[in-house]
Amino acid sequence: MAQRPPLKLPDYIQGNLCCPNCSQKLEFENNNFGCIDPSCSAKFPVIDGIPVLLNDQNSLFAIETAVRQNSVMKLLRRQSQIHTGLVDRFLDWLSSNIPDISKNINAQENFIKFSKILTSLTDRQSVLVVGGSVMGQGMEPLYEDPQITMVESDVVFGPRTMMIFDAHDIPFIDETFDGVIIQAVLEHVVDPYRCVDEIHRVLKDQGIVYAETAFMQQVHGGRYDFLRFTHSGHRHLFRKFLEIDSGVACGPGMALAWSYQYFLASFFDSKRIIQFAKIFASITSFFLKYFDKYLINKPGALDAASAFFFMGQKSEIPLENNELKSYYRGGQLG
Repeated sequence: MAQRPPLKLPDYIQGNLCCPNCSQKLEFENNNFGCIDPSCSAKFPVIDGIPVLLNDQNSLFAIETAVRQNSVMKLLRRQSQIHTGLVDRFLDWLSSNIPDISKNINAQENFIKFSKILTSLTDRQSVLVVGGSVMGQGMEPLYEDPQITMVESDVVFGPRTMMIFDAHDIPFIDETFDGVIIQAVLEHVVDPYRCVDEIHRVLKDQGIVYAETAFMQQVHGGRYDFLRFTHSGHRHLFRKFLEIDSGVACGPGMALAWSYQYFLASFFDSKRIIQFAKIFASITSFFLKYFDKYLINKPGALDAASAFFFMGQKSEIPLENNELKSYYRGGQLG
């Protein structure tokens, strides 16, 4: 067998990789991972130490597209200043220097809690981040903990991407990870129930999941934006987990600011004018997010939140559908 490339994945995690098409073992040869099952024989390239493990038959993303996208990204990074006009550069600068209308109230505190639970279970923990091409909001406590090994994945190349796969077919054998984080991803997948089943499968016994998913948010992923969840709907999505905690991640103030921004932008067709409209909306509505610190624990916030979080422990006894009505904790009790 040929020697494996210097992957960005930790060595002890590499041995748990499997074929996203058929779940059989992978072997490395000629800078590719290949499935050992003769009836499958799928090949997966390794680009700059990053395995591209996509199921072309079951994913919105294709291996060839991912490889091409990596080449295009490199070219754009080299030529960005050449091909970007003065107005566009000014708009980009302005966008990055005005107050943000978004604020995740609970993320950092939740990740501290997540970290403490994990480290209480075993001495060394591995955490899979689904959608982790960049560091998620509030995740610093996990990266600062020497006991936790982070495995960052996405469907695209990015600053922190260690591997590329689609969450509908996670290319790891059963019970590989102690924890899984999926932050602001499940609204962008076609079948979130399948993705959560995959998370359940790759978690070890007593493994912990942490998710944040959009509720009151406008389309922000273009053609890759599909679903939204209420607090109760989010709980049903994670019905195979015992709840540790759940609630509002981003509050009604942020939801209102987003609505105002998208309302203004909807009047225009020009991308430049839309960007100007969003900048104006940010300057005139960013303060709304500060109300969320006061609103975050109020029952009504569960009916009007921008996004919810769920933290749970793997279970083999799913939540029954008839339990959902009693689960509701919002303000609309009539």
